[in-house]
Amino acid sequence: MYRRNFIIALLMISALFFQTAPVSGQFDSISDKIAKELKEQNVPSISVAVARDGKIIWEEAFGWADIEKRIPATVHTPYSLASISKPITATGLMILVEENLIDLDKPVNGYLGEGKVNGRAWEPDLATIRRVMSHTAGLPLHYHFFYADEQYTKPPMDETIRRYGNLVTAPGERYQYSNLGYGIIDHVISRVSGRSYKDFMKERVFEPLGMTRTSVDPDPDLGEEDAVRYNSAGESIPFYDFDHPGASAVYSSAHDLVRFGMFHLKDRPEGREAIISDEAIDEMKTPVPPAEGYGLGWSEYTRGSVRRIAHSGGMGGVSTTLILLPDHDIVVTVLSNKSSRLPSTIAEDIIEALLPDEYVRTEPPERGNRGKFNPEEGLMGNWEGSIDTYNGEIPIKIRVAKPEKTSRVYVQLGDEKELRLISVSYRNGFLRGSFRGDLGTEDVQKYPNKLNVELKFRGDVLNGSVTAVPLPGKRVGNALSHWAELVKTDKDRR
Repeated sequence: MYRRNFIIALLMISALFFQTAPVSGQFDSISDKIAKELKEQNVPSISVAVARDGKIIWEEAFGWADIEKRIPATVHTPYSLASISKPITATGLMILVEENLIDLDKPVNGYLGEGKVNGRAWEPDLATIRRVMSHTAGLPLHYHFFYADEQYTKPPMDETIRRYGNLVTAPGERYQYSNLGYGIIDHVISRVSGRSYKDFMKERVFEPLGMTRTSVDPDPDLGEEDAVRYNSAGESIPFYDFDHPGASAVYSSAHDLVRFGMFHLKDRPEGREAIISDEAIDEMKTPVPPAEGYGLGWSEYTRGSVRRIAHSGGMGGVSTTLILLPDHDIVVTVLSNKSSRLPSTIAEDIIEALLPDEYVRTEPPERGNRGKFNPEEGLMGNWEGSIDTYNGEIPIKIRVAKPEKTSRVYVQLGDEKELRLISVSYRNGFLRGSFRGDLGTEDVQKYPNKLNVELKFRGDVLNGSVTAVPLPGKRVGNALSHWAELVKTDKDRR
């Protein structure tokens, strides 16, 4: 123990005094901005790494990895990555694809055990590995946290798939971001490789790429203290796990993550081996219809004239971003241990500094008015059906009245009082809205929640999902989606 603590102390001192300095002061103003914004926004820490032409040109860390223990952040501090776990997990799966152990265009169910994806209204074999990885298989919105200070424990993956592995839209019909899909992918990796997901990723991805401060879940053997996750009040968040580790559970340092990005630009730091071929790297970046710009773990888009390959991550106590600029051989990563917009803002500042003549800063689209509720004639009337939970079916009725100045859509759950659906919209054939109700399962009842309805109008049938989503609180709750289907009974006479 003494030797390990001594090594940790040496690493901390080294990181503090010998971090890579910005080239020719190119990033000095950004360093000053980070230091200023950390104080003003009460963000515990930021860790940055930038590479160009196969070399790291800037690494620097600011603030505290652990406020209570007064442990400073370094470029080797492992941070919870949240959804940047997805391209890392996808890279692991592509190893098995290239070993001919997995076929991207075969049904995901062919690689699963007792827990199988349920097609509901569609053929489940259309939910291929490729579609699951590109969020086009029809799997729903899903995030499910298990906090260390609570009594709830994570069920086996077969049980999670039984409860929530429902195709709520037809495979290939639309893009729906789904953490559950990548939880299924890490399960496939484990089943096919015969290794735990954690061990497989360490042995086949992290170690070969020289990612010595990267692990699935925290690993005390890495010799570096992890960045503690903090909430908006500046309080440390108890450790939490997920039933979708392949989507969210990777920890990595800025130094390691920029190396991962360099590998995906086909740079080979220190002659490291190519764990997957250049062709596989290109395939991962190829969008899968109908997803606009999302491939196998990577998002592709253009801002101004600059093409980007990227992924970001966000959840309780986490904000992360990883951006690759393939036409310029640039990688930018910014990590933080609090939820905020600062990492994405800093990443944009870095890209602007590197490409001042090509960069175009765009503002995020304004949120607000969803537009008038203007449904098709056939949607109006009375609908009856059920919501399927793992405890059984719950009757649901929906009444769509002719819109006047405002929308008039009503919902009744079981024997409860009829309520008016709020935040109603109808776009691209989907009826959406929310209401307060109780689905009665232990999973849903962990936190106060509301129910979000998202149902596709298909003539005489409405089907899709009813998702229990958390009300605002000190810690992030769960989004748990359930299959729902209703049939038209008669026209509204009111």
